[in-house]
Parts: sequence; structure tokens; C-alpha cells
Amino acid sequence: MLVLRPFKECDIDSLVSILNDEDVTHYLSTKIPSPYTASDAKWWIEEGSHHGIVRAIAVDNICIGCIGVMPGEFEYKRSGEIGYWLAQSAWRKGLMSKAIVQLCEEVFTTSDIVRIHAAVFSGNTPSMRLLEKCGFVEEAILNQAIFKNGTFYNKHVFSLIKE
Repeated sequence: MLVLRPFKECDIDSLVSILNDEDVTHYLSTKIPSPYTASDAKWWIEEGSHHGIVRAIAVDNICIGCIGVMPGEFEYKRSGEIGYWLAQSAWRKGLMSKAIVQLCEEVFTTSDIVRIHAAVFSGNTPSMRLLEKCGFVEEAILNQAIFKNGTFYNKHVFSLIKE
């Protein structure tokens, strides 16, 4: 059964394994260190995951991914950006769509956020289809807005508005 929970010390090995998989990190921010070490995972568990509304995605209490919404600041405080990743072994099993729906419901019912948006790299079509499946709508495409590892990507912006 899928559970969204805080990260725990026992997640270190899973974090290191998953975040050293190039297929998982290809479209993620370079804020995630590479290579990803046990000390990076320890920092994430103790500090990094406490900013925003961040949860480990766990099945049978084993961490298989991460999902979070980072609230905006100042005039953007009623909006938040969602981000997520999942171990490759858990892809295409419907787990991330459940996690997105569950976290968005939590954010909308426990905070004053009314808009959740996502930024998706061009080329990451599975993530775009996933967001649409969860009720997000594509709002914009920002040309060459992302530059990672020597390559430009368009940024696709999706949003979900609280009803």
C-alpha cells in the first residue's frame, strides 16, 4: 500500500540508490548532488525535507520516491510548486498519480495554497501526461528556459487550481 510519510533514517540506502540512477535524475534539478552520497541523504532527511510540504513515497515502508510542494513567498504565498521523483522499478504502476492526488488534496485542505504548479522539461512527456491525468492543465511553454548539462530545454508549466 502506498503511504506518504516523512523521511526517516532507514531511507538513506534507498535515497542513495535511486538518486544515483541517471534515468531518474535526468529531468531533475541539479540541486540534487551527483553522485548522491549517504551524507547527502542524511542532510535531506534531517534538514532539506523539512522545507515545504515534503513526503517520502513508501510502499511496505520502503522509500521508493519523493513528492513535495514548495510554497511561494510574499505575493506568491498562495501558490506552490510541486516536484516529484520515483524509483525506476516503480514506474508505470499508477503509484505517482496516487501520490500526486493525495498530496494535492492534503495541501489544499491543510494550507492556504490555492494553486499548485509544476515545471516540466521538454522531452519529459510521461510527466506531462501524468500531470494531466491528475487534473493539471498546461498553461505555458517557456522556450529555452532550462539549461542543464549543456542542453537547453523548454519549460512546460502546468497548474491545478483549488476548486
